[in-house]
Parts: sequence; C-alpha cells; structure tokens
Amino acid sequence: MWFKNLKLYRLAPQWNCTAEVLQSALEKQPFHPGSQQETVTMGWVEPREGGGLVHAQDGQFLIALRVQKKLLPSTVINQVARARARDIEEQQGYKPGRKQMKEIKEQVTDELLPKAFALYHDTRVWLDARNRWLVIDAAASAKCDEVLGMLAKVLEPFPVIPLHVEQSPASAMTDWLASDEAPPNFTIDQDAELRSTSESRAAVRYVRQTLEAEEVRRHIQAGKQCTRLAMTWNDKISFVLTDNLDIKRVAPLDILNEGRTASADEAEQFDSDMMLMTRELALLLDAMVDTLGGEKAAA
Repeated sequence: MWFKNLKLYRLAPQWNCTAEVLQSALEKQPFHPGSQQETVTMGWVEPREGGGLVHAQDGQFLIALRVQKKLLPSTVINQVARARARDIEEQQGYKPGRKQMKEIKEQVTDELLPKAFALYHDTRVWLDARNRWLVIDAAASAKCDEVLGMLAKVLEPFPVIPLHVEQSPASAMTDWLASDEAPPNFTIDQDAELRSTSESRAAVRYVRQTLEAEEVRRHIQAGKQCTRLAMTWNDKISFVLTDNLDIKRVAPLDILNEGRTASADEAEQFDSDMMLMTRELALLLDAMVDTLGGEKAAA
C-alpha cells in the first residue's frame, strides 16, 4: 500500500470533485490491451481489484494508470532490416538508399510488432481532496508525465498545479548540514549527496555513513550544495529528500507498523492501510512545506 516515491503537486483550490464524478471522468479512458500494431497503450485501472476506478476513503482518492509497452529493441529491428537490405541489394544490384532503408525498417517493425512481448506497469496516484494534494508514486519524471497527460484528457478544467515553496530544498538541506541541526520533528540519517554548483558538477556521496559535521562543512565551503538527504520524520517515516522537492525511498517505521490494524478481510485491510498512509503522509507533507518556509504564493 505505501507509496515508495512521492512526486508532489497541488490540486487547484476551486477543484471540488466527488468520487462518483472522478469515476465518470476516468471511465472516458479505461485501459484496454493494445492491438497487435500498437507499441504503447495506456488507461485507468482499478487500484484495488473489484473496487472501481476510484478507491475513496474519507476524502482520499486512490487511482491507478496502466501503461503497456511492446518490447521491440531497435537492435533487433536494425539487425533484421540489414539482412533484408542485403537481399534487396542482390536483387536490384545496388544498396538501398536512405529513403528505401527507412521504408524497410518500417516494414520490419510492422512485421515484428505482433510477435513482440507486451509488458505493463501501474502508476498509483493519491488525490487528497481535503488538503489539496496530488501525489504520484513514481521516481521517474516520464511516468509522472504519463499520468498528468492522461488526467488532462479526462478532467476539465485541469486541476493540477505545481508546488512551490519559499526556500529551495537544496539551500535548506545545505543549511541543515552546515549547522549540524535538523529542523523540528526531523532527524538527519546516513545518506546524502553534495554536488558542486560549478561546471565540474563534482559530487560526494555518503551511503549508510555518519555525516561528520566538519567534513561536510569543508565540502560546503568548497562550493557544494546538498542535493539528496536521507531523513526521518517524527520517528515514523524515513525518506530521501531531493533538490527537486521529490521524496524518495519512503518507508514507514516500526512505530507505525506496530499500530497497524490487522484484518482477515482484504477490503477492510486495504481501507485501513490506505487511511494510515494518507493520514501520516499528509502530516509529513505539511511539515515539510512548513520547514521549507511555507508555500510560495502564486504570482
């Protein structure tokens, strides 16, 4: 249930949507397996089997986008196309030109696509209607773009806006390390990356290693800024904050797992876990925004 990576966006203040309205919107673009000739197919699927396209719980909505892609490496296409070109050369007496070679590759692609393996991945999205959060469980920007692109097709007006804070994460993380002091209710853990702001982009990484204050200060004085920092919030959730305000490697700690309500009913367990995750992550996100000087007012 727990999201592993958090890409953060805001829901527009005027967006007021019920689970039923959101369900109807997503039904415009449900997932259907692609045809033999389609390389990429995407659409909305149930985040919990049998639960509908929107799983709603006390003002919290969970949805999921499925993207199916055909595995057809360019090396395979080129290999078959070169063999085909040699045969054509023998028949016509000269090598195929650039235009003919392009047509050969297109023909080979059309022939191989129906035989290619199809793999899919699901990207989960959490919409917090109460606190105006939209959070995508993805580490890669490309997956976020897929989600936002599909949401733009079904939601009018598009309710997603960027999140901006007063203090940049890189500046804040660098200050915390330089002062050897974490913000209230946070602790600094043993993973960090400091990167030079010069053209060299030289970097120093700490992995499961105690961050010695004097050593870190020397790197900062030499012109490096912190771009990734492992932290823990309120002894409940560990994570890595990046200079892009992405939150990665999210993990609930024992204190939360001990308080987790266990149920033999799968649906009840799903609801209980979702309630726990959304409540704690909403508190973490509010604390993080406050720590970074609050949300920047829109221009």
